[in-house]
Amino acid sequence: MRQPNETGSEGSSRKKSTEDSASLTAPHAAGPDDLLALLSSSRHGLTQAEAEERLKKYGPNAMPKAKPPGLVKVFIHQFASPLIYILVAAAAFSILIQEWSDAIFIGAVLLVNAIIGTIQEFSAQRAAAALAQLVATNCRVVRDSDTYEINAHQLVPGDIVQLESGDSVPADIRLFACHDLEVDESLLTGESIAVSKNADKTLADDCALGDRINMAFAGTLVNRGRGSGIVVGTAIHTQLGHIAEAVLNKPPPKAPLMIRMEKFTQKIAILVACAALLMAAVSLTRGMPAGEIFMLAVALAVSAIPEGLPVALTVALAISMHRMAKRNVIVRRLVAVEALGSCTYIATDKTGTLTENQLTARRIVFPDNAEWEVGGDSLTPEGAITPVNNLPVHSQNSALINRLCQAAVLANEAFLGHRDGGWVHYGDAVDVALLVLAHKRGVTRAESLTTTPELDVIPFESSRQFSASLNNLDGVPCAYVKGAVEKLLPLCSQMATDEGDLPIDPAILEAQATALANQGYRVIALASGPLTTTVASNESSPQENTNDLLFGEEQLSSLTLIGLVGIIDPLRSEAKVAVAACQDAGVKVAMVTGDHPLTALSISREAALADSDQQIVTGPQLKQTTSNDVVDQLTARARVFARVEPQQKLDIVESLQRNGHFVAVSGDGANDAPALRAAHVGVAMGKSGTDVARETAELVITDDNFASIVAGIEEGRVAYSNVRKVTFLLISTGAAEIVLFILALLSGLPLPLLAVQLLWLNLVTNGIQDVALAFEPGEGDELTHRPRDPQEPMFNRIMIERVIVSALVMGVVAFTIFKMLLDMGVGIDEARNSTLLLMVLFENVHVFNCRSETRSAFRHNLMRNPILLFGTLTAQLIHIGAMYTPWLKDVLGVQPVSPEHWLELLVLALSLLAVMELHKWFRHRFVLPPFSASNK
Repeated sequence: MRQPNETGSEGSSRKKSTEDSASLTAPHAAGPDDLLALLSSSRHGLTQAEAEERLKKYGPNAMPKAKPPGLVKVFIHQFASPLIYILVAAAAFSILIQEWSDAIFIGAVLLVNAIIGTIQEFSAQRAAAALAQLVATNCRVVRDSDTYEINAHQLVPGDIVQLESGDSVPADIRLFACHDLEVDESLLTGESIAVSKNADKTLADDCALGDRINMAFAGTLVNRGRGSGIVVGTAIHTQLGHIAEAVLNKPPPKAPLMIRMEKFTQKIAILVACAALLMAAVSLTRGMPAGEIFMLAVALAVSAIPEGLPVALTVALAISMHRMAKRNVIVRRLVAVEALGSCTYIATDKTGTLTENQLTARRIVFPDNAEWEVGGDSLTPEGAITPVNNLPVHSQNSALINRLCQAAVLANEAFLGHRDGGWVHYGDAVDVALLVLAHKRGVTRAESLTTTPELDVIPFESSRQFSASLNNLDGVPCAYVKGAVEKLLPLCSQMATDEGDLPIDPAILEAQATALANQGYRVIALASGPLTTTVASNESSPQENTNDLLFGEEQLSSLTLIGLVGIIDPLRSEAKVAVAACQDAGVKVAMVTGDHPLTALSISREAALADSDQQIVTGPQLKQTTSNDVVDQLTARARVFARVEPQQKLDIVESLQRNGHFVAVSGDGANDAPALRAAHVGVAMGKSGTDVARETAELVITDDNFASIVAGIEEGRVAYSNVRKVTFLLISTGAAEIVLFILALLSGLPLPLLAVQLLWLNLVTNGIQDVALAFEPGEGDELTHRPRDPQEPMFNRIMIERVIVSALVMGVVAFTIFKMLLDMGVGIDEARNSTLLLMVLFENVHVFNCRSETRSAFRHNLMRNPILLFGTLTAQLIHIGAMYTPWLKDVLGVQPVSPEHWLELLVLALSLLAVMELHKWFRHRFVLPPFSASNK
């Protein structure tokens, strides 16, 4: 391997070593020749042997990825839940006292829950992995003085890479040569405007990432031009790799549902422990044997612990996962299903998320102040060009538009064409936007070149800030120029108006350009005019001497400035409606972008996010803050964050969390990854997003549509609502069993139900219904509620009320029947049989109360959830079947009853429906306004 140049002394050697280290840390601050020497390379490239040796040393040029958990790990992970811990403890206690049937029932529940959860999470993993781009990225590299095309994974530091239009930059490269090179760095920096590169510049060490014009960074895209340079960083040693390494190994915050369920489980555990101690103390004072006290404690634990909740919870989330997938939202972790519905704040990226990430011509302004609006999509050349404020259209206006469009397609280096049933394009984004604009007017580059053949071009250079084309117009060489207003004004002596070409008034044009810029537009001026100087013979026509034409900047003078075009990365067509839906749902939305504040404010106004510059906070403002308190004050009022760097996005998310928000972050670039991981829920764009963003996020939007986030919010809220419904069903029936036991204990009666009968109630008959209830569709008003308070417990005021009312009705009625039967001389087994059947009927009725916390059960169409209807009938039929199954009726201690007795118990069970309907009416009429998720 070639060695760096040797130095003359030990001191100078140490000095050079320090300089070399700084060069690798900041290659933009070093010259190309210094880096070539430092990396023991040359402009002829490495040898194949050197490249192979370095590949072994540095490893492949691949981004780090968090290793997905295997099937076994996913299965084991299903047991990492506080509620599962309680069930495991209950099973262990059942084994300890040799209640094998109880232990088997609980073990079966744990196994079913783990299997369902494993299937759902593993399938979600595979779906997310399918979004990764599996096609290998190739690049052109110089080795042994020859050019090869290799897999980008084989690149090593010191390689010489050649870039051209359309290439994805495979590594961090210090450019040493470029021609009209322009790179789209939006996925790294958030800037929607491509960056013109200049290899000759040597920059300061602390130069901002977006201003390093002598560098090409891994993961960015070459829009146009050509370039070559030396690889100075691969894999995790690139700017993209630094972001990936920082976020992929950082654990995400807990999902809102997990936080609530942990608090809920802690309360359940405390309740069970206190109740067990109280009942044990009472039993001891009455002289009850220790064995019976243990049985009583087991029965109480079985009553209080909602054994069916883990399965029902998993099923509810799995159902919502499938519903969200149908609405283009892939959930990578099961517990993240309802997370989006819990969020109170969405911090969204602008480029590619709210906007189309495609520059589009939206405004045309002529020197006489005639202003036109361009409709249609960004890349589909369909749409009308109409006057602003519906001003009358003159024939001269139309001629001016055609004249402007002809200049736009001739002074152009891009391509737009219809291929395989769709529109394709390549080239500079501004050039493509101008081609689309002209095509909407019926002017195409191909037809214009046929009637006005191209003679010569002046290509765009960043230092020149314009490009020009020389064309033969009816035998006369004519120049067509596009570029920055300030560059074209000195080249023009006239300006086009509907009254003809008039002497130019620079002040008018400068004012128009400023007005467009203040609206967030990038302003492009277009001009044309005959070429004033040639070296052709006067005796010959220009047509015959086209090869003798001298075309350069010095020949461009006395042109006519036709008009100005305002170009912008437009808002997605559905974004404004989606933002409004978020706001109606009580979810705050803010834009976080690296773009200029004026551009960001223009887009935010169009999206109805902000209407004042007082709502803008910039990256430099955040840098100047000295404390978190100041940052929190800024983020509290802001709806637009502009000129923000990647680390600052993370600071913004953390500040919003300190302000009490449950934060969702949406984005598609690698620059979004730290914020995606730090947020309560990260939402990545699946189609245009980077692998780093998708690996970091918990949710992936497959169609890159901001509106899908709204669908995710709705489905997330439906998921949480169903979790609440299932929880209410299980807790209220469990509480009823506790009421029944307490009343029996206080009355000195034997246990009304055995532990195995309670497990049958909670896991089988109620288990079928709670799973069916998890299929409940939304009630239709999910997006009219404010988001839940982040501190709101699972048991809020309305649920506590409903649990108390329903538990008292079921518990008191069941105890009354049990005591009456015993007083009538009925045997204990027969009394327990009737009590168990009554509790099953109570569950069958109660599940319909659970369909809504506010809406009457009679206002719900039974066939909106046919699974619930048939599940309820199935639960009752299974219990009746158990009465007639020899081995099962012996285990459960049940026996058949007469139809008349069954009907009597059914009438008693329907009393619960009447009471709960009365409670809903009373709350609606006297206590609270219609329930919203924010009520406690």
